Amino acid sequence: MSEFCEECLRLPQLSSEAIAFGEDFVNFMNEACSPYHAISAVKTRLAEAEFVEILETDRWNLQRGGKYFFIRNGTSLIAFVVGNEYCPGNGFTMVGAHTDSPCLRIKPVHTCVKGDALVLNTQPYGGGLWHTWFDRDLGLAGRVIFRTAEGMIDSRLVRINRPVARIPNLAIHLQSASERESFAPNLHEHAKAILTMNPGTLAFKFNDSETKFNPCLLALVCEECKISPQSVVDMELQLIDLQPSTFGGASNEFIFSGRLDNLCSSYQCTRALIDSSRSGTPGTASNIQMIMLFDHEEVGSQSINGAGSSMFMDTLRLIDSAFSDEGPSSLTRALRKSIVISSDMAHGCHPNYAAKHDASMAPKINMGMVVKHNCNQRYATNQVSATLFREFARLENLKIQEFTVRADAACGTTIGPITAGLSGILTVDVGSPQFSMHSIREMMGTEDVLAGFLSIRAAFIHHAEVASKFKF
Repeated sequence: MSEFCEECLRLPQLSSEAIAFGEDFVNFMNEACSPYHAISAVKTRLAEAEFVEILETDRWNLQRGGKYFFIRNGTSLIAFVVGNEYCPGNGFTMVGAHTDSPCLRIKPVHTCVKGDALVLNTQPYGGGLWHTWFDRDLGLAGRVIFRTAEGMIDSRLVRINRPVARIPNLAIHLQSASERESFAPNLHEHAKAILTMNPGTLAFKFNDSETKFNPCLLALVCEECKISPQSVVDMELQLIDLQPSTFGGASNEFIFSGRLDNLCSSYQCTRALIDSSRSGTPGTASNIQMIMLFDHEEVGSQSINGAGSSMFMDTLRLIDSAFSDEGPSSLTRALRKSIVISSDMAHGCHPNYAAKHDASMAPKINMGMVVKHNCNQRYATNQVSATLFREFARLENLKIQEFTVRADAACGTTIGPITAGLSGILTVDVGSPQFSMHSIREMMGTEDVLAGFLSIRAAFIHHAEVASKFKF
């Protein structure tokens, strides 16, 4: 047996900062099992940092030095900090991410009977790697709409955190050779999740004058939410994987989790805003610092609370009007001094599929944030915005990687081109590298969670100063 030196047998260690940051991130991911729960987890952290919740329906009374946030539809959130020295016409430093991930949603008629089983009536949300959802222990999460004793309509989050559902594969002996070689289930026929095969539940018949909910599902939800079945008006549910987020790898250098795309970016920018908002942080006094967490990116962003809605520009107008009596002119000046950092996960160079990447621009795991380029405007980065972002990183001694797809490959997209088109604001697309994007179970580097946070925080700290040195 060959002998190894002691140094060869010692596993490399992550920094204590990366481990501590990763632990909080893992806790966040285990809370954020749906877009509703993700926004709830962000809200908790903002409230602990003394951000004040405001309503879109109220007249905003904003103060310099104030920290604010609002929520739309339970799945989108905008938070911002007004600099102590902010004046109308000063810039906005903004980071955008999204809260949704591909999953199997439950249709409004939640159940149906197939053969001898009561199944959940699923539909695909976004573009998932759907084969990864088969043979997994699945729970349920989402939001319940109910009527209170006073006759008001309210909502409550629901999370059934035990394996109540499963989508079983067909036995190998019952599949043809072509079916085994190319797994391509019909999602309408084959991706319905079995909830129960109890004969009593199969005898239930819908009666529109009473309820559209099967008693089995209704009992599960109401027991979890502590509400009466008679009070339920509607439910918006999705299947969730029950395997918790965790560290992985020989040296804990990885994070294994669902929904990294794009809750990692949501977490990074939330932590960066909170950190840079603390009293005494240099460079943040003159601008508005803002994060925008939108829903529905995975299905095109065209919704009342997606990046393609009026939510983004309405917020900028409301902030500007709270401090300015100039009309639109101060906001127009401000937009020219602003930046949007569209933060969405990037494709790390997969060791088993290296040929799928452009070798000259293939991001590596645990090697820092990625600046994303596409000349066909699938990403909004240009040379000016990329240079700005690199300058932020340089001032904090942070690594930056560059990415573009192969010339013969299709390119994904982000909210970056959408917000750039709505506002005319200089935009850069960035993200942390990961593997298994859109799988039920994804992975990324532990060091990259921290690196992404530091890069975004650098933008909040240095944007006003760096932008003032650009002549175009």
